[in-house]
Amino acid sequence: QVQLVESGGGLVQPGGSLRLSCAASGSISSINVMGWYRQAPGKQREFVAAIVTGGRTTYADSVKGRFTISRNNAKNTVALQMNSLKPEDTGVYYCNRVSLSFLPWGQGTQVTVSS
Repeated sequence: QVQLVESGGGLVQPGGSLRLSCAASGSISSINVMGWYRQAPGKQREFVAAIVTGGRTTYADSVKGRFTISRNNAKNTVALQMNSLKPEDTGVYYCNRVSLSFLPWGQGTQVTVSS
């Protein structure tokens, strides 16, 4: 089964930017929809963004206009460009397919937005 490894998180000031990457151990070309999720301390994991194989994207209202998701099927990677970061964007970010059944979750990457 495909394994997912997220990276690129860190500590950033409000208004800053980060680019997250997700590397899959196998092909993602057959996975129609890939997405990013996040989990803030004490809260449930929530949807952030998704991208269809053909390139169409969907975003949570809270990140629309600030985040951009992309995928590279040839390299089996999914990226999340995050701009104008806010403290409420703090959390652990995960990538996975958007489906009724998820792939095994990776370890995630911590994003902390704080001054």
